[in-house]
Amino acid sequence: MLIPPATAAGVADGSVTLAFRRWDRPRMRPGSTQRTGAGVVRIGTVDEVDPAALTEEDARRAGVRSLEELLRLLGRREGAHVYRMTVSLAGADPRVALREQGELSEADRRAIDERLDRWDAACGAPWTRQALRLIAEHPGVRAPDLAASLGRETLPFKRDVRKLKELGLTVSRAVGYEISHRGRAYLG
Repeated sequence: MLIPPATAAGVADGSVTLAFRRWDRPRMRPGSTQRTGAGVVRIGTVDEVDPAALTEEDARRAGVRSLEELLRLLGRREGAHVYRMTVSLAGADPRVALREQGELSEADRRAIDERLDRWDAACGAPWTRQALRLIAEHPGVRAPDLAASLGRETLPFKRDVRKLKELGLTVSRAVGYEISHRGRAYLG
């Protein structure tokens, strides 16, 4: 479930406590979480609802201007069920603190090396450190341009960079990526 940045910010400040989605079956379970730019969002309850029973209060709690707007948004996908989820902030995204680390212990460095080596081996070709160096040398460059410079397709490249982000080594920007403090310390 993608949570738009404005909705995530509303969850973080407490003004958004509901989310609605139209799915063929529930895609989220109670207790599951999703990382967003505003922090980790926790899903409380997940209930199928009749769109005709929704209220202005439901729309307000979902961060939508009106019931009419909420129904319009839900109406984009016909034939599926409507689910109402309670949402709350579970805490800060742990990757944020991780990527701010400017110093690495030997144990941290070994753990990163082991993970990157596994990813390289699974792919059959070393890509991890090459991608890190490329991002460090070209911050803010669009993913398609970075991928092309490596002779790679964009979507697989972006998936790989997300793996590096999970380790706190890179940061996604509005356009492109940059190396994090932790990534800089690793490349050191």
